[in-house]
Amino acid sequence: MKQLIKYSILFIIGGISYFFIEILWRGYSHMTMLILGGLCFVLVGLIGEHCFAFNKSLLPQQVISCLIITVLELVFGLILNVGMGLDIWDYSNLKFNFMGQICLKYSILWFFLSLPTIILYDYIRYWIFGEEKPYYKFI
Repeated sequence: MKQLIKYSILFIIGGISYFFIEILWRGYSHMTMLILGGLCFVLVGLIGEHCFAFNKSLLPQQVISCLIITVLELVFGLILNVGMGLDIWDYSNLKFNFMGQICLKYSILWFFLSLPTIILYDYIRYWIFGEEKPYYKFI
């Protein structure tokens, strides 16, 4: 039960953060981005929590985080934009896009945004849940 509460809180924080980052970036968002953001936040955090628990290397965490966020954006885009026709975003006019749902420009952005995401996730675990204080290595 404790884990369910922990991940629910992290999911909500991630969803709200993603939603407001979109509003700051493009001036609007969509309610489904709360779900996408929550999933991204928890999955990015779980990478460090489990895969890099002892290593704490940030660069590989950022690369994996970038890939996870890009894949989730593709899945959500194919379901919401292509399948349901919601037209929440369309990257068709950007270079190196795939079906207008993901593009290299935003994948690179996710790489850089994953750094504060990793750190925020870890410090929330430390501050709210009393877990180990975070420490990191670049490589």
